Amino acid sequence: MINQELLDILVCPIGKTELRLEEDALVCTKCGTRYPIEDDIPIMLIEEATLPEGVTKVEELACWQEEG
Repeated sequence: MINQELLDILVCPIGKTELRLEEDALVCTKCGTRYPIEDDIPIMLIEEATLPEGVTKVEELACWQEEG
């Protein structure tokens, strides 16, 4: 289980928005990008993330468009 203090400081690396905890991933509350959790360690690399259905590249994400 991931420590709550860690969850409180982690944000989506794309849009710096809040994440919600799901069973096997942290999910951006704005764009829906999923960051996997492996052995209780969140993998916050954009290259390792799963994009929402219908999105083929990071530049299409709402978070990216606002930050980029």
